[in-house]
Amino acid sequence: MEYDLIEERMKKAIEYLEDELAAIRAGRANPAILNKIMVDYYGVATPLNQVGSISIPEARQILITPWDKSLLGPINKAIQIAELGVNPINDGNSIRLTFPELNEDRRKQITKEVKSIGEDSKVSVRNIRRDAIDEAKVKQKANEITEDDLKVAEEKIQKLTDRYVAKVDELIAAKEKEVMEV
Repeated sequence: MEYDLIEERMKKAIEYLEDELAAIRAGRANPAILNKIMVDYYGVATPLNQVGSISIPEARQILITPWDKSLLGPINKAIQIAELGVNPINDGNSIRLTFPELNEDRRKQITKEVKSIGEDSKVSVRNIRRDAIDEAKVKQKANEITEDDLKVAEEKIQKLTDRYVAKVDELIAAKEKEVMEV
């Protein structure tokens, strides 16, 4: 069995989860929410972080300073299309995003979204487990491995799965705590 390959697939599921969680706004300014925003840079869709500098001057504010001032309009448009829940303020040199404090209902709604993303990640990890065990069973039926080898493989794969499901739970709990902080 290729345990390294199985673990690599599970790691990718965790990395995807981390990216998804980073994009969720939790009341504080987090430049990671801008990671998926693409700006029209002379006809080419370019990630926002490659057309200017992104800084956090205050706890709930992000400042985007493009290297080329002609990009202020396209950056502004890209942020509005992304529907971050904030209105960009263009001062002629940079764009400011001020994040309002989240109310209790919104925090609970975000927590539900976080749990849903976490469940999707657990399903992904479990699907990887199922595929790996199915592959081992096929090898056993083809007499490539013994029944004892199959049992050992199933146990190792289950241990990997348990470890990565626990990691998902850890990440979700940390994000929920961050969201619920006032």
